[in-house]
Amino acid sequence: MTKPLRILGIDPGLNTTGYAAIEAHATGPKLLEAGVLSSDESKSAENLPQRLKALYDGVIEVIDQFHPGVLSVEQLYAHYEHPRTAILMGHARGAILLAGAQRGLQVVSYAATQIKKTITGSGRASKEQIQMAMLREFRLKAMPEPHDVADALAIALCHYYASSNSQAGGTSVGVRLSALDPDTTS
Repeated sequence: MTKPLRILGIDPGLNTTGYAAIEAHATGPKLLEAGVLSSDESKSAENLPQRLKALYDGVIEVIDQFHPGVLSVEQLYAHYEHPRTAILMGHARGAILLAGAQRGLQVVSYAATQIKKTITGSGRASKEQIQMAMLREFRLKAMPEPHDVADALAIALCHYYASSNSQAGGTSVGVRLSALDPDTTS
């Protein structure tokens, strides 16, 4: 008998990183654990290496505890008014991706709008709508708090649905490169 697929969803953050470990069963997804990783280091620029190391160590610990087959992460979104935030998030995301790669995991990324659309039906869903969807989906007794936990659950669940669709012959996520080349006919 094969072991069910375990998916680790991570909502990257330099201060607070949400994580959620779920397991794929024929009856639906099962929540194993969800929580946050945070650093005790101060938020000064001098402490960035220590904060990244704390994040990396925390992700490695979660991977080693749950032994997921897939690491699902939200893609980096950069708003032109806040380029520094995007750069800092890139550092955090890099530490997370490195941890996954070093543990030999398949690493997949999803855009925030794709996650929201998959989970709620709207690519513009609010944080509260994501929380409510996770409350219902996993039959939780309380709202998943903070938002980072709900987001990590949604990221893991997005991969669960994406992989279920591709196994069932549904649409897969990706770009057909030939569609981008006007000289190629399909």
